[in-house]
Amino acid sequence: MKLAQRIAGLGTEAAFNVLTQAQALEARGMDIIHLEIGEPDFTTHQEICLAAGEALKKGYTHYCNPQGIAPLRAEIAAELKKTYGIEVNPERIMVTPGAKPVIFYSALALLEAGDEAIYPDPGFPIFSSMISFSGARPVPLPMREELGFHPDIDELKKKITARTRLIILNSPHNPTGSVLTEEEVRAIADIVREHDLLVLSDEVYDHIVYDVKPFSFARVPGMLDRTILLNGFSKTFAMTGWRLGYSVMPEKLIEPVKRLIINSVSCTPPFIQHAGIEALKMANSSVSNMVAEFRKRRDLIVKGLNEIPGFSCHLPQGAFYVFPNVKNTGMTSRQLASYLLNEAGVAGIAGADFGKYGEGYLRLSYAASIATIEKALSRIKKALSKRQNPGS
Repeated sequence: MKLAQRIAGLGTEAAFNVLTQAQALEARGMDIIHLEIGEPDFTTHQEICLAAGEALKKGYTHYCNPQGIAPLRAEIAAELKKTYGIEVNPERIMVTPGAKPVIFYSALALLEAGDEAIYPDPGFPIFSSMISFSGARPVPLPMREELGFHPDIDELKKKITARTRLIILNSPHNPTGSVLTEEEVRAIADIVREHDLLVLSDEVYDHIVYDVKPFSFARVPGMLDRTILLNGFSKTFAMTGWRLGYSVMPEKLIEPVKRLIINSVSCTPPFIQHAGIEALKMANSSVSNMVAEFRKRRDLIVKGLNEIPGFSCHLPQGAFYVFPNVKNTGMTSRQLASYLLNEAGVAGIAGADFGKYGEGYLRLSYAASIATIEKALSRIKKALSKRQNPGS
């Protein structure tokens, strides 16, 4: 069988590869602590599940508007007004089965051979994967630890060429937990306008923040027509398996993306969209409790990692990941991730799997109980001590 050449440029998400390896070890009887997969360990709220059940009973089991049902798009628009103070016409909102398709559809609709798109590195691997798949060239924008894993605005300016079409940014940021400041967003918006570009702003963790408030590109005057605002229900409402996401798009992108939806998935299941309506209605009560618990876990794991020789961990401002510097362990990030999985039974992801500039780091999710995190820290410390002192 001869595969199409474009498949060779299609990347993957390391979290699922590590999960598969971890599950194989579990099948052989090994106890594994899962800190690799990026999903809340909370159960989807019962009211959301009941709303889906009621929708099924009412017969919302057929095809629907490929763009998303009107009641959900209206509820999303109301949420954007409440959260960001921006007025969005529901006709500019696209509902998709998860947030990832927004990256896929945007790349296919906007990029072609010879184009360039800038993306954060380290960053969500699907960004560079989709840019390459579209035929364009991915241009990494380093997110360096010495800048708190924030972009260097001057460096961004230098990355832009006559071929640049799109800038992708993610705030709060996966894997580092950094959050763009208002000043940074406004400075990048100036660059986008100056060079007649578009920005894809991945804001799926926007409700999971600590002591900071994210500032959306859509809030900058005039940027709504240059911004693809990506968000979803997976992280905020512990609905990863439901596959429900959405975007706010410039008007010219609506019809092309709608056609891509029709050609790929037809529509997002309507009963799941009704569950999304319920999730948005109860957003404040369900999310605040989850974030308060994440804060306790964040503080615990950062303190614990900084006490382990060879580790140095900054304090993330958002999301539910830590990204410790592990260069002083004497191992590459992939060697360390493999060692901790096989020797300590702790599953994490090598920083190199998030891009060239992720080498020397390790991503661990603290979407796990306090007891589980304490157990993981103990195992990591013991495994590294054993390696450094093999005779002890």
